[in-house]
Amino acid sequence: MTLGTKIAWDDTVLPFQLDKSDIRGRVARLDGVLDGILKQHDYPATVEALVAEMALLTALIGQTISVRWKLSLQVQTNGPVRMIATDYYAPKTEGETAQIRAYATFDADRLTDAAPFEQLGSGYIAVLIDQGEGTKPYQGIAPLAGGSLSASAEGYFAQSEQLPTSFSLRFGKSTEPGVGEHWRAGGVMLQHMPKASPFAKGEGGSGESGLLTASDLLGDDDEENWSRANILMNSVEDLELIGPSVTPADLLVRLFHEEAPRVYDAQSVRFGCSCSEDRVRQSLSIYSAKDIETMTNELGRVTADCQFCGSHYDLDPLTVGFQAEKSVQ
Repeated sequence: MTLGTKIAWDDTVLPFQLDKSDIRGRVARLDGVLDGILKQHDYPATVEALVAEMALLTALIGQTISVRWKLSLQVQTNGPVRMIATDYYAPKTEGETAQIRAYATFDADRLTDAAPFEQLGSGYIAVLIDQGEGTKPYQGIAPLAGGSLSASAEGYFAQSEQLPTSFSLRFGKSTEPGVGEHWRAGGVMLQHMPKASPFAKGEGGSGESGLLTASDLLGDDDEENWSRANILMNSVEDLELIGPSVTPADLLVRLFHEEAPRVYDAQSVRFGCSCSEDRVRQSLSIYSAKDIETMTNELGRVTADCQFCGSHYDLDPLTVGFQAEKSVQ
């Protein structure tokens, strides 16, 4: 069996703007990217679904950062799925391809037949933006709420950014006739353009546990436009997002033709990992020779495995650690 036929808009993020509604957004397709991420691991189906959702959110949010920056999303919980981590590496120059990677940690014996989001328990979603060497990373967090990772991300933008945001996501395995099983995923993200000063109604929010929601941040006129745009977005059909027939640009015309959609250049994305032997050595450079000795295995080697891509590193303990770094200098 061969994998599904590559479509021109697979593994792309298309930014757009709705001029009549003062709303911006992105349409994302992750197909080969998800296959690349998930084939590195043998996750149970419920964990795969959570990782797929996080990767799709990461692509949609990541397209907004500047070149050479890095966006990381992380979910930490007390549930069976303890952590999900994703990274989005913006291209080094305009027009190049961005990279995404992701992984999850979980307790297999605690997983249940409940819905994927219920495997998370209580916890938070964190967003970190690294602008490069010499800068202080930005970090914000918000509680997991709303019944999905996408709802939790919406909550993050409302609480931390005062930015009305919504998502419509579709993802799963495709079983087309005569084609090997493979991932198809698509999503739309809407954000109301920021105002000079955010508008919040009253104390606290109208969401779960008093969290702010999009409607808490909008004036009456803006709220009407926001509500209409979300009704239109939520009318999208599964095959329009993940099928082979409707291009992202055509989808925007179908959904938002009365809102005067304007599209920009698409950003291509691929699965990619930044791990390397040099990075492993750098991470071990803070340890003394005595510390390194405690890290050696029964063969007298220091080993490390990348959680994102599965790469395995096997190092001579005499060549790593603080003393090794010092001797090189």
